[in-house]
Amino acid sequence: MGLNDTPSAQRVHIGFFGRRNAGKSSLVNAVTGQDLSVVAAAAGTTTDPVRKSMELLPLGPVVIIDTPGMDDEGSLGEKRVRQARRVLEEADMAVLVVDCQQGMTGSDRELEELFKQKDIPYLIALNKCDLLATVPAAADHEIYVSAREGIRIHELKERLARLTGQRRDRPLVRDLLQAGSRVILVIPIDEAAPKGRLILPQQMMVRDILEAGSLALCVRETELAAALQAMKEPPDLVITDSQAFGKVNALVPEEIPLTSFSILMARYKGFLETAVKGAAAIRSLKDGDRVLVAEGCTHHRQCGDIGTVKIPGWLKDFTGANLTVETSSGRSFPDDLTGYQLILHCGACMLNGREVLSRMRRARDQGVPFTNYGTGIAYMHGILGRSIAMFPQLARYLKEGQ
Repeated sequence: MGLNDTPSAQRVHIGFFGRRNAGKSSLVNAVTGQDLSVVAAAAGTTTDPVRKSMELLPLGPVVIIDTPGMDDEGSLGEKRVRQARRVLEEADMAVLVVDCQQGMTGSDRELEELFKQKDIPYLIALNKCDLLATVPAAADHEIYVSAREGIRIHELKERLARLTGQRRDRPLVRDLLQAGSRVILVIPIDEAAPKGRLILPQQMMVRDILEAGSLALCVRETELAAALQAMKEPPDLVITDSQAFGKVNALVPEEIPLTSFSILMARYKGFLETAVKGAAAIRSLKDGDRVLVAEGCTHHRQCGDIGTVKIPGWLKDFTGANLTVETSSGRSFPDDLTGYQLILHCGACMLNGREVLSRMRRARDQGVPFTNYGTGIAYMHGILGRSIAMFPQLARYLKEGQ
């Protein structure tokens, strides 16, 4: 996979923020070397966040996000400001663009405080320095630049690259394996499977297994029994699509570790502990409760779709309750979650880690249990304990019977 083929969720997300006419769009264009954003003298030219996936040396694959001005006015302006603030939920790092002739204003300082609260690494780009008679010394987190004249643009990119180095590289599965470990990946090929390709978690898992020097065997659930029988020695791990959890659990002997793509993705994204604790709330659901089934991507719904058909069916069978199950997809995740008794999120393979953790924290702060597909499905099938056995620190969150 080349740099330009890197999925958006695996790229560093860099948000450019600031007031109208501070030169955000001009600076974005200068940094990317492209006319990514429309530039004009009139205030408020950028009306919606503009995203561009690209390779930005020396950083590598990134998503650049140009945002509306944080000082926009009127009812429409307020909506634009809300959209800009939402970019904070996905930004791995931020650039606060300030017109150095005017200096920091109240809205700039408010943004800087938000960066600190959300633990977002940031730089303050003091733009239009070509208009100053003398350029003063900059603080450690500041840099004087000129988008128009291209002054210190390369230095800005190098400093952003150093901020990128602060990101932790979480393992997906390779830390659970040794060189030569044998792993079976159970990948159903049904109506919901994309034509001619594997979905992102499956691709990522194969790559991580190879990084560990281990062996990956991909089978459908219909060939799993034959694969197990054909192996001279049992596999060291079986990873399954959550939809096939019940069938796979019945086929894989208890002594063989078993988990799912979704559970490992929750660990990779940093919210597996929350997902395990949240799954226990399924048992407490009662008539009239509302459940939000949230997906990070948008796709054409198929017959037997997991989010709109299978999970609601499993919830009804497990709880025996008459529940109201609602769905959201893409970036339509609600701000107000207080009306829900549970949130079941997808594996979040199409969201970067910061955005899915932001959703998790929003649910936690509003007192709503949060889990994900694989963890919730394993809980409802009575096999969550087995599915997280390789993470013994999570055992204390399980209820009896798991």
